[in-house]
Amino acid sequence: MPRRLSDEEIEAYLDSRPGWAILTTIDGDGFPHSVPLGYFRLGRDIVMGVRDRTHKVANVEANPNVSIMLEDGSTMADVRGVLLQGHARIVREPDEVLQLARAGARARGVPEPEWPTESKPGVAYIRMTPVRTRSWDYSDSSSDRG
Repeated sequence: MPRRLSDEEIEAYLDSRPGWAILTTIDGDGFPHSVPLGYFRLGRDIVMGVRDRTHKVANVEANPNVSIMLEDGSTMADVRGVLLQGHARIVREPDEVLQLARAGARARGVPEPEWPTESKPGVAYIRMTPVRTRSWDYSDSSSDRG
């Protein structure tokens, strides 16, 4: 059995940016809609930049319950991941978009003089606040620390 990651390990894992975040929303017909997106963590929230007026944006506006999954590893001996379930909202107000764009640049290690100074037209953010977290780590499955 895999062990669960501690809260500190989950934060470190998310901050290590192991790959794309898979955002799953629910279509109007009830089917899941999953897409890979870049992301960064802002406090407890996960933030993803998107083009406004896309399918995923419409889905979040219709139903804010989403999940985000990240996983890495190439064999069962080193697979680990995190599933976050929570409530999302679309951010498109220009001042808040700029604030998030600057936070994303900071999270990516962009030097401050290169941070955006104005929001770009057509850009929005999906900001998700987790309410439930699941995690798994097969790299140390002999341990029962979770």
